[in-house]
Amino acid sequence: MNRRSLLGAALAMPFLARAAMAADAVKIGVFNVSSALPFYVARERGFFAEAGLAVEAVPLQAAPLIVQAMVAGDLDGASNLVTLEGANINARRANTAIYFALNGQSDRFRMEQFVVRPGWSATTLRDLKGARILSAPGPANMSAARAVLASVGLQEGRDYTLSEQQMGVHVGALAAGTFDAAYTLEPQATIAERQGAARRLEAGVIATHLIGRPDAQAWAAGAALTGKFLDAKPEVAARFAGAWGKACTTIKNDPSVRDLLVPFMQTSAELAPTIPLVNFAMVKDMSPQEVADFQKFVDLAVAQGVVRGAVDVKSFLRPL
Repeated sequence: MNRRSLLGAALAMPFLARAAMAADAVKIGVFNVSSALPFYVARERGFFAEAGLAVEAVPLQAAPLIVQAMVAGDLDGASNLVTLEGANINARRANTAIYFALNGQSDRFRMEQFVVRPGWSATTLRDLKGARILSAPGPANMSAARAVLASVGLQEGRDYTLSEQQMGVHVGALAAGTFDAAYTLEPQATIAERQGAARRLEAGVIATHLIGRPDAQAWAAGAALTGKFLDAKPEVAARFAGAWGKACTTIKNDPSVRDLLVPFMQTSAELAPTIPLVNFAMVKDMSPQEVADFQKFVDLAVAQGVVRGAVDVKSFLRPL
């Protein structure tokens, strides 16, 4: 090898060594509804890889299971953890789930909503009196459904029945007439509507009926990392959040990312372009009013006994 070749090889060594280094592993719990979209955008568009991350998705179809796995150390974080579940565990075990991004939900940014089966004549939530209602899984979703219905004067047992059901059965259960209505999430709500299995009754019900302002947003889920992971690997966490933020920006500016709803969320190619999406926001970009709305949402859950103790939301928000 001549002198120039040897010099070139020596100069290349640091770059080759860096390229050969293994990517940092991150294990994330994913609840496969449309609010998980930033995860798939970051992975499929290569944002995680660009950040030197090898991110593993662990599908878990209930928020309590995700929380349990985070507590046990089996997960480093979650793509779209229900914030009331996060607030509840943080009230008991501080620093368990630290949110760096939140998902705003409203009638404009649709996620949670009530739908009714064909033939059920309801035009308002009050008309759900006598209905057999299914709910998205998890204590937080069940509680939100009860609280919204209570806000219009309906009580479980007296006026309706409520049954927790996994997301995958919602459309079929409505189509079969097993239930009269559903408190469901996207994309299942739109899928049911387009298949003729349901009719949308009201969306954005948390903002309207619990926070009390239709123009508000319910910060009902978000991306979180465990406090242990943040403390042990702050630089890796920062890169993960950076890739996530890039995904959120891409979702807002590139409609083609909705194509990822097809392979990962059982959405047809025909429906994917029209599925409603939540407002994907990084905590660092949230306004004081938005943080205050989040605090009110959690305080209501404390009053209802869903969150077992008062907690300051700022204690588990981290601007990354």
